[in-house]
Amino acid sequence: MSDHHIKLPEGSIEKQTTTLNLGPTHPATHGVFQNILELDGERIISAEQTVGYIHRAFEKIAERRPLYQITPLTDRLNYCSAPINNMGWHLTCEKLLGVKTPKRVDYLRIIIMELARISDHLICNSIVGVDTGAYTGFLYVMQYRELIYEIYEEICGSRLTTNIGRIGGFERNFSNTAFEKIEKFLAEYPKVLQEFENLFTRNRIFMERTIGCGPISAERALNYGFTGPNLRAAGVDYDVRVHTPYSSYEDFEFEIPVGNTGDCYDRYLVRNGEMWQSLRIIEQAMRKLSQFKGKDAEIFHADVPEYYLPEKKDVYTKMEALIWHFKIIMGEIDMPAGEVYQSVEGGNGELGYYLITDGGRTPYRLHFRRPCFIYYQAYEELTKGSMLSDAIIVMSSLNLIAGEMDA
Repeated sequence: MSDHHIKLPEGSIEKQTTTLNLGPTHPATHGVFQNILELDGERIISAEQTVGYIHRAFEKIAERRPLYQITPLTDRLNYCSAPINNMGWHLTCEKLLGVKTPKRVDYLRIIIMELARISDHLICNSIVGVDTGAYTGFLYVMQYRELIYEIYEEICGSRLTTNIGRIGGFERNFSNTAFEKIEKFLAEYPKVLQEFENLFTRNRIFMERTIGCGPISAERALNYGFTGPNLRAAGVDYDVRVHTPYSSYEDFEFEIPVGNTGDCYDRYLVRNGEMWQSLRIIEQAMRKLSQFKGKDAEIFHADVPEYYLPEKKDVYTKMEALIWHFKIIMGEIDMPAGEVYQSVEGGNGELGYYLITDGGRTPYRLHFRRPCFIYYQAYEELTKGSMLSDAIIVMSSLNLIAGEMDA
């Protein structure tokens, strides 16, 4: 922290401002990034954003890895909804390779992606509550994030950074226990979400702290490149799932919650609305899955032996399976030359993968479109003229994830 003196016309009182380093190691920033704030008392005069403290270099690391080994890198972008990152990458690979996934695989993916969206939104909104001084909602909904993690664990063995799924589908079929846990979540979470809304939505203190805080117009949001809940809160009903459907989202009925002012309160309302819609989508997906019978109910991946590891029992007993296993593990499969872009509706906006290949075994170039990196550019505009306490709430309501900004 340092002080600066502003020269004013002769005869007037000299004004003093303070420079405050909010981060990179500060508990309220929710990640390793820095905001250099110039303050007049508690009023923010200017803000300068800094990223790069994590030193990840994921895009360059990916250029030295075969396609399937890039999946764990995507986990560490927005780690609050890692499965969506995984699915987005697999869809990108499938677009390059011309792989068509079975409907059952699409529906299983949608269940996982919508669970991840709920997990992302409940973390974001409950943290906004904490930053306005209310801790109860956070403690309450965390129990249901834990239940979502138990579902992940049952399906793939991991919880936070899941590495879930494979190019063409999943590594194994969902167990009966996984479906039971999903049904339990669908039965219990709506009541919890309603109580969470009762705690905050009409709470006078919460409303006074968030309404009119960090607003952005639809025009300015579009100029910055906003997507996801932060754009929809400003009044633009753009959702990748609807405008560019993937993974059979066109088979589902759901609404797109939209706000008006683009402030912290509208961002909170939009995310709450999206959790209700995600529950609705998961319920539809479960009904659609129940229609698959016999062998169709056992399908969980497409026929892509070049990128899908064969079952271990086949590796031990069949020469062809052993060969594919060796070639995949050692990264000895050339991919077709091409240039593709695939985006998905991530937990906090449009997550895109721009992949260029030259026919080798690793990408020639891979770029991640990380929505948080784009939101952070607008941070000064959203906080200028606000109070220091507002800077924290704006950061939380944008759902800024450090891992996604520093790829």
